[in-house]
Amino acid sequence: MIDLNRIDGFDWDDGNREKNWLKHRVAIGECEATFFNLPLLFAHAGPARSQEELRYYALGQTNAGHGLFIVFTVRNNKIRVISVRDMSRKERMIYATTPS
Repeated sequence: MIDLNRIDGFDWDDGNREKNWLKHRVAIGECEATFFNLPLLFAHAGPARSQEELRYYALGQTNAGHGLFIVFTVRNNKIRVISVRDMSRKERMIYATTPS
């Protein structure tokens, strides 16, 4: 799985940065903060359709307690967010039953 101790930061694609704000109203800082708050759940999503890189899902919360669902990959020891949105009802239930 992912070893967050090996991550050097974040790498944002301008298109995804703008898309995530316009479509889902999630700011970059909120998304990044989610990776530092516990609990943080990861799941392997498999390779991207267009590339061989692995994609992951994460469920976590912002500093304000806002639950987010994040799709990301790791490139050169940096987290590259593909998409971020509010957790669905089912995702909130899963996250709520996770021990901290």
